Amino acid sequence: MTALKVAALVVALAATVVGVAVFARGIARIVAVVRTGRPAPGRTESPGLRTATMLREVLGHGRFARRPLVRVAHWAVMLSFPVLFITLLTGYGQLVDPAYALPGIGHFPPLEWLVELFAWAGLIGITALAIVRQATRIRRPGRASRFFGSNAGQAYFVEATIAVVVVAVLALRGLEHALAAAEPATAVLATPWHFPLTAWYGAALTDTSVATLESLVVIAALAKILASMAWFVVVGLQPAMGVAWHRFLAVVNLWARREPGGAPALGALQPILVGGKPLDLEALEDLPDDAVLGAGKPSELSWKGLLDASTCTECGRCQDVCPAWATDKPLSPKLMTLAIRDAAHSGSDDVLVGHAIDADALWACTTCGACVQECPVDIEHVDTFVELRRHEVLMAASFPPELAQMFRKLESTGNPWGLPARARADWMKGLAFQVPVVGVDVDDLSEVDYLFWVGCAGAYDDKAKVTTRAVAELLHTAGVPFAVLGKGETCTGDPARRSGNEVLFQMLAAENVATLAEAGATKIVATCAHCFNTFSREYPQLDGTYEVVHHTQLLNRLVREGRLVPVPPPEDETRTITYHDPCYLGRHNEVYAPPRELLGALPGLDVAEMPRKEEDSFCCGAGGGRVFMQETIGTRINVERATEAVATGATAVATGCPFCTVMLTDGVAAARSAAGAGDDVQVLDVAQLLLASVRRGRQADGAP
Repeated sequence: MTALKVAALVVALAATVVGVAVFARGIARIVAVVRTGRPAPGRTESPGLRTATMLREVLGHGRFARRPLVRVAHWAVMLSFPVLFITLLTGYGQLVDPAYALPGIGHFPPLEWLVELFAWAGLIGITALAIVRQATRIRRPGRASRFFGSNAGQAYFVEATIAVVVVAVLALRGLEHALAAAEPATAVLATPWHFPLTAWYGAALTDTSVATLESLVVIAALAKILASMAWFVVVGLQPAMGVAWHRFLAVVNLWARREPGGAPALGALQPILVGGKPLDLEALEDLPDDAVLGAGKPSELSWKGLLDASTCTECGRCQDVCPAWATDKPLSPKLMTLAIRDAAHSGSDDVLVGHAIDADALWACTTCGACVQECPVDIEHVDTFVELRRHEVLMAASFPPELAQMFRKLESTGNPWGLPARARADWMKGLAFQVPVVGVDVDDLSEVDYLFWVGCAGAYDDKAKVTTRAVAELLHTAGVPFAVLGKGETCTGDPARRSGNEVLFQMLAAENVATLAEAGATKIVATCAHCFNTFSREYPQLDGTYEVVHHTQLLNRLVREGRLVPVPPPEDETRTITYHDPCYLGRHNEVYAPPRELLGALPGLDVAEMPRKEEDSFCCGAGGGRVFMQETIGTRINVERATEAVATGATAVATGCPFCTVMLTDGVAAARSAAGAGDDVQVLDVAQLLLASVRRGRQADGAP
């Protein structure tokens, strides 16, 4: 061998030994960190289904659907990594014999086509992604950029490494073509059949001497190997470098997702685990002294939570859609995830909140789930944030004073308003028909079709009462037998659970499950999106399984069946409305069509959609217990959303959740005061709009 070949081989082998060793050390470090986490039950069930789902997500890039350019570019770069790995193996042989090809498959045309296709695609893809990154930073500087707070240096290193590798591969392919053409025995290979996308510039090198071509092949192969091994070393030394490690960890994280069949990571919050088992309220007083409720330190998170943190690629898509971040609050789902990652990988096991994580950031979360919906690697931000809240509430007793008031009211009266149970039936006063109450007018729910769950807001809040009365009247008009529990209702516990008081949630939920069992409940209709979500997704954890429908779903069905008949208004009363998707109806439960179909069935209404709608909808600011907390940092989220609604030109904002109605009503009032806009804008539940239309027909028929 020539001196160049010997030197190149020695350098390559030394670099490979170091690179592989350091990279293996990095893998071991990540595994060690993740293994410090608590159990995450159910994450390995149905392995076949999980594998199929993971492959579909990875190969289909479904989470990139709304970013077509980034989707194609990232897909090309991602697949170029395993496809071009084969050229790395070839490169070692080329250091000894520049004409080397892998035995059997080295000159197999389909493989050669694949290599060249993905080399070019990888180069174009990484260039496009780099341009997108820079354009985003220029177009939206500072906090407005989704890359704000991301490690730009690490991103540039990864982009540069990929660019060097694919350029080296393309250079080698051109040199291989020229070298094959220079030798009579291999000249048959020097055709577009074997070099489909590189023959055009490989042919330009045919006048170069064989010795020079061989030297250039050795140099290019060595450059590719050294770039790859440098990447292995840098990444291996930084196991918290998510922008690089995500290409490996994302596969595992997607495989271990909450739902093996492929549903989004949003879903029921998991109960507190003690000793790997769900917290048993009856054994609460017998917990060991060292028992920890929630997660205060990195090691107290589940292994899935730590894997989430390690997987984050710092793309900032979660940050880009976070309503708290958009309104100048300190919460960024990305930055909180990175803070957890850095703390876990630093070896420190200090309490997170107050050190790595700002308390104001933690309590700013509305649990809207936009971050989870947007994350391309299936990070479950909401679960982790609630685990941190649980520790703050149940262990550290450190939480906003408004929550202390809410907890006391829930404990003493069973509702966050602190009003007496006997007032739960006040909304029925003045109705022209009787609303059956379980235990008073009917023995149990077997005598009716539905339990109408009124909810705390629907019973106590004046605006929500209007919706409750509207739904009751519509069900009565349609001839749907239903009954209510009256003073037998208790808060479902949603605001307690999402603000971290899991113990209080389970107490309230256990009481409701017992009440519903005694009443014989099987089918429930709810007007509150939070009650709807809690009954359908979370009560099954406590053996409370029911068929739950949201009132917009049921009312839409009744209209389709002709049991409710909307009637057009006079021509001069045609109005434009816009619809706001409640997070816990839309994003958390994917109920988007029924409310819109219902509004579309109402004559005289024109629907003007807001720019952010359906899965991209912007939160009203009420979730996560925030409806009972003051918003003192930045712009109020409800004002931001109300301003967007008013900008559509609509005279009414329709929604399907009492919390949204309250928040948007206040938001419209604030927007009106600040900008003088929206003077004639009302905030109404979909049921109110339907009732007005149905009443016109009944009045035309002479009905009361």
